Amino acid sequence: MELELNLEGRKAILKEISREGNKITIAVDDETFEVDLVKVGPALYSILYKGKSYNIEVVPGREPKHFTVNTFYFTHEIEVVDAETRYMRSRDNEAGGHASNIIRSPMPGKIVKILVAVGDTVEVGQTVIIVSAMKMESEFKATKAGVVSEIPVAEGDTVDGNQILVMIEEVEK
Repeated sequence: MELELNLEGRKAILKEISREGNKITIAVDDETFEVDLVKVGPALYSILYKGKSYNIEVVPGREPKHFTVNTFYFTHEIEVVDAETRYMRSRDNEAGGHASNIIRSPMPGKIVKILVAVGDTVEVGQTVIIVSAMKMESEFKATKAGVVSEIPVAEGDTVDGNQILVMIEEVEK
């Protein structure tokens, strides 16, 4: 399991390397930690690390995937940035800006169907490409009216997360 965490403006990658009962080996960025982790209450955890005990409270924030993490001395605001979060950001990316004319894959997947060709005129909300990822097919729609200027992928291609799928040029009015 791998998570991207936004910790007060700092991006950290957390990976679970192994788990045996309460003993967990994790990597934060490239530093490895072996901890004993036990949930002791609804939002309270006890962690043993190098013979020292730490109590951590994890409180859900006002927005999904946002948490306030309290220790005895410190409070941290954390956001979990997962595939769904990246997908939603790509859909909402700067409405009205050039970036919204670029459709990107939010996660690794496979191109199932391309419904447009270079030179085609598209309308807002028109489905332009279908990608299969995590056993689900997702339709990607044009967020602006325009002309398809580039499709750097083909049906059947395997794509990476954040890879450009379709570019749409706005039509001058």
